[in-house]
Amino acid sequence: MAKELTSRSENYSQWYIDLVNKADLAETSAVRGCMVIKPYGYAIWEKMQHELDRMFKETGHQNAYFPLFIPKSFLSKEASHVEGFAKECAVVTHYRLKTDATGKGVIVDPEAKLEEELIVRPTSETIIWNTYKNWIHSYRDLPILCNQWANVVRWEMRTRLFLRTAEFLWQEGHTAHATKEEALEEAMKMLNVYADFAENFMAIPVVKGVKSANERFAGAVETFCIEALMQDGKALQAGTSHFLGQNFAKAFDVKFINKENKEELVWATSWGVSTRLMGALIMTHSDDNGLVLPPNLAPYQVVIVPIYKDMTQLAAINEKADNIIAALRKRGISVKYDNADNKKPGWKFAEYELKGVPVRLAMGARDLENGTVEVARRDTLTKETVSVENIDAYVEELLKEIQKNIFQKALDYRASVTREVNSYEEFKVEIEKGGFLLCHWDGTPETEEKIKNETKATIRCIPLEGDKTPGKCMVTGKPSAQRVVFARAY
Repeated sequence: MAKELTSRSENYSQWYIDLVNKADLAETSAVRGCMVIKPYGYAIWEKMQHELDRMFKETGHQNAYFPLFIPKSFLSKEASHVEGFAKECAVVTHYRLKTDATGKGVIVDPEAKLEEELIVRPTSETIIWNTYKNWIHSYRDLPILCNQWANVVRWEMRTRLFLRTAEFLWQEGHTAHATKEEALEEAMKMLNVYADFAENFMAIPVVKGVKSANERFAGAVETFCIEALMQDGKALQAGTSHFLGQNFAKAFDVKFINKENKEELVWATSWGVSTRLMGALIMTHSDDNGLVLPPNLAPYQVVIVPIYKDMTQLAAINEKADNIIAALRKRGISVKYDNADNKKPGWKFAEYELKGVPVRLAMGARDLENGTVEVARRDTLTKETVSVENIDAYVEELLKEIQKNIFQKALDYRASVTREVNSYEEFKVEIEKGGFLLCHWDGTPETEEKIKNETKATIRCIPLEGDKTPGKCMVTGKPSAQRVVFARAY
């Protein structure tokens, strides 16, 4: 099956498309620009949802749900917000169909035109802040810490499964606070939650930073982000957390009576990650043989494949496998036992390698006699024969080692393609090689736009951590507060 994949060195983009399809993650749908997430792909997304949802609730957030449709007038209330999303909106204009006069189909009923068009949500700030106006009256009503798991629509002309589709799944947190300090603390807290999830579950090292004004979320005062680096040297924005100031409170007149009995506008944040994380997971770790999944997010962490000649052997292996499965599950390890007789062991090995299952156990008649099992690890493609005694403890430690190894490999790669660049001429050469370039920039949108137009590179973030030494802009020579991260990006 791996032979059906285009190699990364030959065509990275085609390799990605092949892998998403061959590993049964997703496929294009009958609706242009939209995708069908298949059961195995959705199982990975469910694992992501489960861990993120737990982390959100541990930090005091609650889930809610808000309408899919947003009145058009709502979007016009916050100027930069509508400007940022206007070109991506899907608009509902009618509410009814009727049979065509020919009787061969249906048409939009011209008599069923809506008084006000509805926007299929591209994001929910407007509908949520219109709702919060009814919820918030006093400082006692604050903070509000809501999250919703939902789908959104942003009309994309050039799509790629998981990375950029017209409809995608995500979560969006929307919080309301009494003070600026509290809102900023919330925005940073959620940025750190995303970074924790990316590094400890997805095994993806990320850079935490602030977006430039040009790259800021429409309607935000500040946008914080985590930036990841894919194997082809391109960056991918893996999550954002926005400090919205009082912009949406002003737009929707959301005020509260403070402790001094004075009226104030509410402070806001929003934050989100989407099924784009699936693309990040694939492109950070996978290889020419297929997916490489970190154990913490694999739908099943272990697969057991029996090798037998007759039903008597299979019955004996089944009995031994049952004991192993019970021991593994007792340790919280998800396991699949594939004793189906419609596929040969070799086919199964290739299938589970393609699907990125972290650990594969194979057991045959000789293993039964010797009390052993063959253990194959997906990250290194190595095998070893170990005693079946205490195999559960062995596998538990092996999964931890694989998780750590996958992260370290991604971290080492990022380090190898991250370098400081001091002149614009050098920058133009180095950007062709990919990776993160750390450069001085004068802080102006004009210089940023010039670099983007001439090199297709953007400022991924202004790092929150690391070297803050000032210098001179590589383009203009003007003062620069610190180096920023440039890259070409998805």
